[in-house]
This record gives sequence, structure tokens and C-alpha cells, in this order.
Amino acid sequence: MKYVLVTGGVVSGLGKGVTASSIGVLLKACGLRVTCIKIDPYLNTDAGTMSPFEHGEVFVLDDGGEVDLDLGNYERFMDIKLTRDNNITTGKIYQASVGSVIDKERKGDYLGKTVQVVPHITDEIQDWIERVAMIPVDGKEGPVDVCVIELGGTIGDIESMPFIEALGQFSYRVGPGNFCLIHVSLVPVLNVVGEQALDDNVKGKLSQFCHVPEQNIITLYDVPNIWHIPLLLRDQKAHEAIFKVLNLQGTTKEPLLKEWTSRAEICDGLHEPVRIAMVGKYTGLSDAYLSILKALLHASVDLRKKLVIDWIPACDLEDATEKENPDAYKAAWKLLKGADGILVPGGFGNRGVQGKILAAKYAREHRIPYLGICLGMQVAVIEFARSVLNLRDANSTEFDPNTKNPCVIFMPEGSKTHMGGTMRLGSRRTYFQIKDCKSAKLFICGFNYVEIIISKASYVPQVYNITSAFIEQRCCRLAKPFALCVIRYGNRTFIDERHRHRYEVNPDMIARLENAGLSFTGKDETSQRMEIVELPNHPYFIGVQFHPEYKSRPGKPSPLFLGLIAAACGQLDTLIQGSGSQGNLSAKLGNGIAMEKVYQKGTTKPAKVLSDGLYSYCNGVQV
Repeated sequence: MKYVLVTGGVVSGLGKGVTASSIGVLLKACGLRVTCIKIDPYLNTDAGTMSPFEHGEVFVLDDGGEVDLDLGNYERFMDIKLTRDNNITTGKIYQASVGSVIDKERKGDYLGKTVQVVPHITDEIQDWIERVAMIPVDGKEGPVDVCVIELGGTIGDIESMPFIEALGQFSYRVGPGNFCLIHVSLVPVLNVVGEQALDDNVKGKLSQFCHVPEQNIITLYDVPNIWHIPLLLRDQKAHEAIFKVLNLQGTTKEPLLKEWTSRAEICDGLHEPVRIAMVGKYTGLSDAYLSILKALLHASVDLRKKLVIDWIPACDLEDATEKENPDAYKAAWKLLKGADGILVPGGFGNRGVQGKILAAKYAREHRIPYLGICLGMQVAVIEFARSVLNLRDANSTEFDPNTKNPCVIFMPEGSKTHMGGTMRLGSRRTYFQIKDCKSAKLFICGFNYVEIIISKASYVPQVYNITSAFIEQRCCRLAKPFALCVIRYGNRTFIDERHRHRYEVNPDMIARLENAGLSFTGKDETSQRMEIVELPNHPYFIGVQFHPEYKSRPGKPSPLFLGLIAAACGQLDTLIQGSGSQGNLSAKLGNGIAMEKVYQKGTTKPAKVLSDGLYSYCNGVQV
């Protein structure tokens, strides 16, 4: 196992996360398998209880881990699935739970020794890194080749010292040629606007004073979008410097970043705007909605539109603001009315809820494309109950515990005394109730859900859920040893998405809401939890209890975000029919109707052809 450690100096927020993610992209492009670990020295067990103002968004993993937003960067850039153990905190190392230092001390595992930071805490950190680095995160079996470790904070922080000591020891533990240190720092360049590449004189001086070879000093300056960062690293031969330290020279290939380069250039050249109003509570800090912003970007680039976000503080839409600050009130409503689409994200607490309800009402009544996520779905239901069912006091018990018409209620199994890790978290399954609803059509037409069924000579079928990349790169290679290969897509009956919520739509009110025209098109396996709500007669009005932004990827946008952008541009019908997205493979995979192709051994043509949508990917390959 090879390890690459990324640290930061001078100030926090330099971009260590993007740097670490970009290094992972570059190493993957050279043919290596990569995993990532983020170390956060704070005492919190995880990021779940921290305010977005304090630490940005809380990113949620498939296993329910509430982690630092940098793990979202890793997943998006490298298209991997991490676990909660890929985020190490001081709290996790110390906490009195099974396997922690305190737990081991209580059980007597240290044989009566005085438990100290060195060696017990530092050893625990090293053991954790070694253990987690072996876990594959790319869907393949066996350990990966390289583990990229990012140490949060700034070198010199008191709370970081145990980790710095542990990582210093770790470099000797894994031995020469297996550990590479990359330090991200700030080099001010005076008398210019913005950042620029360092000239040779500056690099020479840095090399002299920092004892770093000049060719190992890489400049990461301002770029139009962060997708250019891996390309900057490649152009400056960062991979060669890393391979030299890790003794990987001659064992890897030159980085293949054609698709990545194309996407970065397309993003730079977009000029036709699509305006999305983001009506939220933390609009003063974009990192609070980082995954949503990235999901919107992925969808807009896919549809060749320039994304313009209009930030609207939800409370500015409320009547109280009209009296206290009329200018802010007018500005907020002007932005909302000028938007092509409206998005209401998740959140907790009462502040701004009425403004979110008003945004949902405006979108419903004026037929503006709307996507509500988590709380955004709940306020849409509350608004509908108030306006259409005339239940004026309809509310969530989160905001009014005594409401006589509780549209949204606390989950029965939730904890009201402990906040950390007590929500409904992680990947859960949603079953479509109506096949021809917009959300089902978007997911069915999307290329993320395709099945390849492969039968060996024994004719025992194996089913793989695959992505477009799997079709293009691995489908035929997988099929070669087999006698029969069936590729089937369409008729998707369920999806798996990530959740983070304590409150849910009251199942006792579903019948009344549906009779009035609201349609709950997605439910969990018990049919008691509402996962997707739609207005059938609206151009695009969808609310979801889950968080689709967490699984959106560059080149593979979330179907619901793709639908919002398409609807905002007047292209939704074309997209659903499978011919509207230039970047999306839905056009190539068909229109969502169930199709099947059978490839038999010894032939390169389908045994039974219903459509040629997928044939080009297997053309010329004998399966």
C-alpha cells in the first residue's frame, strides 16, 4: 500500500480537499486504484451536530456516516463510495465505544500501563489508517493501490499535534518508497489581481528555504472551475513527482483525462443562462449547500446551460421582513419571480420556514419548476394542506408541537434527547408507486440504472447494476468468459438514495392530500414513509425526503436535478423522451421502455434486436 499525505499551512481553507481529490483523479487516470481518508482533529465524533455556519454542509454516506464535506469532494471527483471510517476525528479515537482507546483502557488491554498520547493514541491513529486503507471503495475486490490522506486544519494547531506525530511515525512504519508528503501553502503574489503561476525565481527561493526540489513545487492558481485542478497537476507533472517518491515509475501509464478535460472546457464555454432560486436558511455561506450546488452544476453542464444561482434568504420572503426591511423583502421577491426554477433545500429549525412555504406556494400557483429536498418536500406538503385543503394551521410538529393538523411528524423511532447519529441516515430504498410519474421516468430514462445479466455455462444468472461507464469500459470484458449476456434497461421499480431527517410526512393525512390532487409517487418498503411527492398537472413540482445531491457526479448528474434544469429550460419532455441531453446517455439508451438484448457466444450482434440503443457499445467485440 502506498500513502499520500496532504497537509496545509498558513491559513485554513486553502483548498486541501480539492487538492487531495484532484490528486486522486490524477492517480486514477494513471491506472491506479485509489481510496481516501480525511482526518478532522476536532473532538466531535462526527460532523452531524455541527452548524453549517461552523463547518459547512454535513455530507452523508451510504452507511449513514455524517462526515466532513471533503468526503463529498472525494466521492464526486473519483466516483467512489466511502464509509464512515474514512473520516477520522479525535472524538472517534478517544470516545468510550468499542475499539476506542478509552474502551481498551477500561477492558485492561494495555496491561496496566499508563495510557498516553504517545504511544497509545498515535498507535491507534496508525492502526485505523492501515485498516481503513485496505477497504475497497471502487466496487472492485481486493485492496487498492494508493490511499490519499488529508489532514484537516493547519500545521501548528494544538489539536493536530497527535495526528502529526502519528503520521510522522507512520512514514517510518510503512517504510521508504511507500509514503509521500504533499504540503499545500499560500504564496502571496503582490501587485496583481488574483492568483497566478509562480515564476522560476520564486520556485527557486522556495526550494532553497524549504528543501524541496524545484520540480516538486506545483502551482495551483485561480481557475474558471475546479475541474481544471487535476489538469494543472497533470500539466506540471505532479504524478511523475509522486511516482518517483513512491517507487511507481514504470508501473503506471500516462494519465488519461480526455473526458475530464472536455467537461472542464465545456463548462468554461457555457453562456446560455438558467436561473435557479435557492431559498434557504444558510444562504450567506455557500458551503452549507455545497453538494446541492455541485448537483445543479452537473445537471446544467450536462444540458449545456450556464448555471446562475440566485441566493434568497427564506426569511426575507416573509411578511415580517416587509415591515422591518422592505428593501430586502422586495429584492427577495424580485429574485424569486425572475427565476427559471426554484429549489428549497433541507434544514432544521423554525427560522425561515414560512419563507420556504411561500416559495413553494409561488412555484405551485405560477407553475414554476420546483424541487424540494427533505424540509423542502415537507414545506410543500404543508403549503398544499393550507392552501388547497384549507387547513390554515397545518404544520410540522417540529415547528408547532400542538398543531391540530400535523402534516409532518417526528419519526416514531427517533430520539428527542440525543442529536448525534439519531436521525434516519444513509442509503434507503424508495419504491415507485406510479410508473408514468415524472420522477420514475427520469430515473428510468437515466443511464444510472441499467442491468446486465450474465449467465455462465451452468446458466445461473448473475445480475449487475451498472453505470454508463461500466457499459462502455467493462461490459464486453465481463461478458467474454460467459455463454450468454443479456442487457436490460427500463422498468426500474425502485431507487436507493441517501437520507438525513428526523421528521416525515404524516401517513394519516396521505389519503386527504392525494384526494385533493397531491401524488405520493415514491414510498419506502412499508408504504408508510413518503419519499417522493409530485403535482401531476404541474410542469415540474417534485419533493423528495431523501437527498439526491449526495450521489450526483460530474458526467452522471442526479436525475431529479437534471429534471429541474431541463424543466427550467423548457426541455423536460425532450429529456424524458430520451433525446434532449447532449451529455446524458439517456438518448442512446432509449425512451425508458423496457428493452432486452441477448448476446450469444461467438457473435457480435444481438440475438434478438428490439432497438440499437446499446449495440454500439458492444460492436466488434466477440462475447
